[in-house]
Amino acid sequence: MMGRRRLRIAGTVQGVGFRPHLHRLARRLSLTGAAGNDDEGVWCEIQGRPTDLDEFEQRVTAEAPPLARVDSVRSAAVPPVEGERGFLIAPSALGSGTVAGTVPPDVATCPACLAEIADPGGRRYRYAFTCCTDCGPRHTVVRSLPYDRERTSMGAFELCEACEAEYRDPADRRHHAQAVCCPDCGPVLSLRSMTGEAIDADPIEGAVALLQAGNIIAVKGVGGYQLACRAADAAAVDRLRRRKHREEKPFALLVASVDAARALVELDDLACRALSGPEAPIVLAPRKESAPVAAEVAPDTRLLGVMLPATPLHALLAEATGVTLVCTSGNRSEEPIVTDDARVGPELGDIADAVLGHDRVIERRADDSVGHIVQGGFQLLRRARGYAPGTVRLDRAGPPVLAVGAELKSTVCLALGTDAHLSVHLGDLEHPAALAAFEAAVADLLEMTRAEPELVIHDLHPEYLSTKFAASVDLGPRLGVQHHHAHLASCLADTGFRGRAIGVMFDGMGWGTDDTLWGGEILVGDAAGYERFAHLRPVPMPGGSAAIREPWRMALAHLAATFGPDLPPVPSLAAHRDEMVQVLDQCRPGQSILTTSVGRLFDSVAALCGIAGTTTYEGQAAIRLEQAAGPDVRRYPVEIDEGEPAVIDFRQLIEALAADLRAGQQPSLISGAFHRWVADAAAAAAYRAREATGMTAVALSGGVFQNRRLVELLVPELEQSGFEVLRHRQVPPNDGGISLGQAAAGRAMLAGRG
Repeated sequence: MMGRRRLRIAGTVQGVGFRPHLHRLARRLSLTGAAGNDDEGVWCEIQGRPTDLDEFEQRVTAEAPPLARVDSVRSAAVPPVEGERGFLIAPSALGSGTVAGTVPPDVATCPACLAEIADPGGRRYRYAFTCCTDCGPRHTVVRSLPYDRERTSMGAFELCEACEAEYRDPADRRHHAQAVCCPDCGPVLSLRSMTGEAIDADPIEGAVALLQAGNIIAVKGVGGYQLACRAADAAAVDRLRRRKHREEKPFALLVASVDAARALVELDDLACRALSGPEAPIVLAPRKESAPVAAEVAPDTRLLGVMLPATPLHALLAEATGVTLVCTSGNRSEEPIVTDDARVGPELGDIADAVLGHDRVIERRADDSVGHIVQGGFQLLRRARGYAPGTVRLDRAGPPVLAVGAELKSTVCLALGTDAHLSVHLGDLEHPAALAAFEAAVADLLEMTRAEPELVIHDLHPEYLSTKFAASVDLGPRLGVQHHHAHLASCLADTGFRGRAIGVMFDGMGWGTDDTLWGGEILVGDAAGYERFAHLRPVPMPGGSAAIREPWRMALAHLAATFGPDLPPVPSLAAHRDEMVQVLDQCRPGQSILTTSVGRLFDSVAALCGIAGTTTYEGQAAIRLEQAAGPDVRRYPVEIDEGEPAVIDFRQLIEALAADLRAGQQPSLISGAFHRWVADAAAAAAYRAREATGMTAVALSGGVFQNRRLVELLVPELEQSGFEVLRHRQVPPNDGGISLGQAAAGRAMLAGRG
């Protein structure tokens, strides 16, 4: 007896070889039918014996392609089709409603394609755009859904006969690989001067010669241009810093293999797996003393950020040079990465010396993702190429809501059905070009999905450009969500935790409901709401944003809050003696906005220790302080009062720290003890919250939890005390995850109305 079923498969099932997977599976089981893409994902009809249909359904998910994520398979019986032969892949169906399907992130070159590139007898030998269904560009080449070649930038390249045969052959690993191409029909590399003249040389060999001569090359990557030079060439690295206006922030490094990475940094098995995974992120790891890398690459830290080639072009370049390359975003400092060929000259003409490019259009920008290993797992610090726009699964379906994130490390998020669609890292919106990229990302997300949000969620800070954007566009009703509530909701959504939890939210700052800048918060709640259980003692922020760039100001504020007018002598502040009177005046009541920020407390301690009196990039003082930390052989006292909310008092900390400075203690000892104090204070507040609420789950979020030393001190202490510790897994703990939390909070508000 013959039966027929129609399957509806949802999840990340377009652009991952899912239709060829269904085709091969149907042929193995002697089933007939068809499959295709549409706005909802993939549909499939199969016909055959009931036992074979059952096996097909089971194997659809069990044997899914490696890049796929199957969220659901719905099956329904339909009437058999008389006389059907074979199994066909049908043309994609374009609808007019909301698009539920998703495009996967770009994926690093797979081993099979790398082997082809290295094979002198193969037709793709040294071809820089080799890919298959298991690797290559997706997000950065697609124009619209459903995901088919004609709706990507590869549609401009007509397939040659050999590639067409691979594309049509169900047994080939390039069956319906939308970016398939070869030297006869695909994109072409070029090497040009910054004014556009062709350089007469093989593009790879010519670029290598220029790099070896100390030049800086603009390389067209999969999601934007990058800037490369030899990492061991101190003069070239210094020249890149000066031209790019990136004074001290570390540069990333490109290496050809895991073995080459091991020559630079200490890598455990987890780090190696992250480094060599299909996402190919930049992995931060401790530098080896023998690493042949100029000190100018990472002057602030003992960590180096290394990555493996994410594209065949990068693999060819890394292999041909045979040395470690600096590979950093192609932009001026803090501006978006350049994607448009026409903008390379105007934007990068005074930075790079030549352009290694090609003629495939970049449809969407994507920086490199960044992360590190901490407490037995890989933690993202920047979510971009390889991870975004991969979705975060929400615990329930709901109406579409758009979240526009914060100001720094901007991302936007669209909650659609049971998926949260997050953009790539967009940068800091204070830069006009980054704001333009943010606005384009919002438009692209809504256009790609054809969604009409029922709610637009933004931060409470009235001066955030994302908040102003939400107020200026007519996309739907608006909802402001407090910054640290969004951090809490983000961590709960990220980990899939259902219920209320204690939230330890430590970061630089976020606008509070009392019109002060919060940043050292113990919250109790969930996406639907929260209570402020405790916070760090408020302190003036003299000079406003100047206090972020000049941590010595915050050091003076914490000293004044602790000692009053009789300040102890601190050698590290002596250089600012002429400005102290003015800054202390700004510390008087009503003269400066108050902040509870733990991030600003890190800045203060770094300044007091003489580690960072001024900074050139966000988080620099905290990074230096963490790198300076020695063993935590002593504990500074923790005091929490009994108020509602309770106040974590830093004054005993500052008193003890100042005494250590007067006694000549080393910064390494003080930094180690300070990190222990922050962990102790967080744990003590969590214990207090557990006693009051009975809750045993604690969520850690906020930019301070990028600090590996702090996480490694706090998490074991909490776990040994019986807490379930929730830490970010899919989005960063910093403001890059804020939009996810805003979306979750917006969904919860709409559910509460219902």
